[in-house]
Amino acid sequence: MLEWLRHYRRAALPGDLGAGVVVAMMMIPQGMAYALVAGLPPVAGLYASILPPLVYALFGSSMTQSVGPMAIVSLMTGAAIAPLAAAGTGLHAVLAAQLALVAGAVLLLCGVLRLGFLANFFSRPVMSGFTVGSSLVIAWGQVKPLLGAAPPRWHAPSAMLGLASLALLVLARGHLAPLLRRLGVRPVAADVVAKLAPMVVVLAATGVVAAFDLGAHGIALTGPVPSGLPQLNLATSPDHWRALLQPGLLIGFVVFLISMSAAQTLAQKRGEKLVSNRELVGLGAANVASMVSGAFPVTGSLSRSAVNFAAGANTPLASVISAVLLALALVLPTGWLALLPLPTLAATIIVAVLGMLELDTLKTAWRYDRGDALAWLVTCIGVLTLGVEAGVIVGVVLSMGTLIWRASRPHIAVLGRIPGTEHFRNVDRYPAATSAGLLILRIDANLFFGNVESVNERIEDELRAHPGTRHLVLNMLAVSSIDTTALFALAELNASLKARGIGLHLAEVKGPVMDRLRDSSLPDQLGGRIFLSTAMAADHLNSTSPEKDPR
Repeated sequence: MLEWLRHYRRAALPGDLGAGVVVAMMMIPQGMAYALVAGLPPVAGLYASILPPLVYALFGSSMTQSVGPMAIVSLMTGAAIAPLAAAGTGLHAVLAAQLALVAGAVLLLCGVLRLGFLANFFSRPVMSGFTVGSSLVIAWGQVKPLLGAAPPRWHAPSAMLGLASLALLVLARGHLAPLLRRLGVRPVAADVVAKLAPMVVVLAATGVVAAFDLGAHGIALTGPVPSGLPQLNLATSPDHWRALLQPGLLIGFVVFLISMSAAQTLAQKRGEKLVSNRELVGLGAANVASMVSGAFPVTGSLSRSAVNFAAGANTPLASVISAVLLALALVLPTGWLALLPLPTLAATIIVAVLGMLELDTLKTAWRYDRGDALAWLVTCIGVLTLGVEAGVIVGVVLSMGTLIWRASRPHIAVLGRIPGTEHFRNVDRYPAATSAGLLILRIDANLFFGNVESVNERIEDELRAHPGTRHLVLNMLAVSSIDTTALFALAELNASLKARGIGLHLAEVKGPVMDRLRDSSLPDQLGGRIFLSTAMAADHLNSTSPEKDPR
């Protein structure tokens, strides 16, 4: 805890101060907008941006991660609670905080049990498909507040303000930073200023609403925002623990994946090291803190963390400063926040989430591995048609299913010798020569209960394709482990080959695998020998065979 503070250098303070101010300005419209996505009062987004980042700074390992509300997690929160309570009600707010507690407890437990490695089982194509699908769902959900009515209808004043805000934000996102660079502004400063465009647009729209009393013309506003810091909240609904358990597990999982993606990206730029289990604890504690604040689940945001990084953040002190400034904004008079127009907040949400519609992962997967591309498409379509929670489940099932399918069908190559060398390579890829009566197979995977049947089938197929085989050599270079089921399968294969007059030999067995095999009876029962190398096996077995393959 607080290792960064014990080694803090005064030279890091200017960067942390500047980044803290920039992110605080960004968080006001963003936090309020994401609270609306979750079906909560806008002020809940500010509550979720104060205590959680302070607690994360105590436990987290990232120096530039910005923890707080995030679009996808807000959408999952609203979707999980919608069947249980109407948006905007007191029960909805209680359940949102309770969901943060469930997600936080799950993350804390995983951190204590050191289960950070589980994030590796969610493939990047699946995560990308989930992100794109969720972004489209969020964007579509904001069309009604953007236009002031559900399409195809619209409320003219709301639509004019919302579409004007949307146009300005789109232009700023695509053209403001290049324009500022052409005017001589430093690239980093230009990017930061462009990221603050939503705050400027929201302030301008609020000014227009106040000047022309547009609230009286039917434009929806955020309404009164209570001043003061959030009250300590420990309220829960005992009747809804079971209903919140599954979505809490899913949200906790997604929180960790999104946060690690954001933190890893920035840590690599500075050569910093993340500790996944500390991240679990930090994120878990942050979500518990969000519950105490009466808010909703939070996570690290890639876009906000990138702004924090670009603005010069050196340590978590930048997030501490942002949280303090947001707390001051609530302590001071908050009347102006009541005039924030919902069409403009909807425009900021749409522009923010559409920025996550990256299709590069799909394009790369389509060229490289159609199976991963299919997983991307199925996950995205699952989110769009079945809902966010079902989309997460589909993604997890696809990731695990793809892993199991590939592990259960390992690559096995027929090896031959490269003429004039001691190298043995796949005969389908190299001009490698084989010998009559000798079949050499390389198994390119660990042997375990899930793939032994497939391996045995392939071995039998090759034996049928080489009917004159008298010696079968299994090259074990790529095998790092053999479980008990696979050990029995090897023993049964050995017995079957013995009955057919075929010797089973092993070559290039790794030390740890050999240590395990010595504790079994297989080496003594083996119909052949265990060779140090494939070349030694081929030389010895060919010297005992008078026949040579004409190839």
